[in-house]
Amino acid sequence: MDEATFNAVVAEVLDALPPEFAALLENVEVIVEARPRPEHRRAVGLKPWQTLYGLYQGVPLTQRTHQYGLVAPDTITIFREPLLRDFPHPERLRAQIRRTVLHEIAHFFGIDDERLRELDAY
Repeated sequence: MDEATFNAVVAEVLDALPPEFAALLENVEVIVEARPRPEHRRAVGLKPWQTLYGLYQGVPLTQRTHQYGLVAPDTITIFREPLLRDFPHPERLRAQIRRTVLHEIAHFFGIDDERLRELDAY
């Protein structure tokens, strides 16, 4: 899958969100990068050999107070190369891109990895 198609799949996932959820993402920037940088890995405590498909950085909705405002957008970064490497079949790749985007959006809504495991969404 080329870069433009990959980006289009990410956009399709976002476009398919229910309107009530999509409206809450107004101050969230979703970007695609080739691979995680060292600061991305440090942010989640990953070793160099561990894989990272996506990363949410910001203040989850559940942790915001009435004083939250005038801040830079939260970011969701999707990492193209690890996904392409680990999911060579186009349909599996599309499914994993969707899963990764939704996983990171869940973090924005305050759902942590433990709860995602409980929900069998990991």
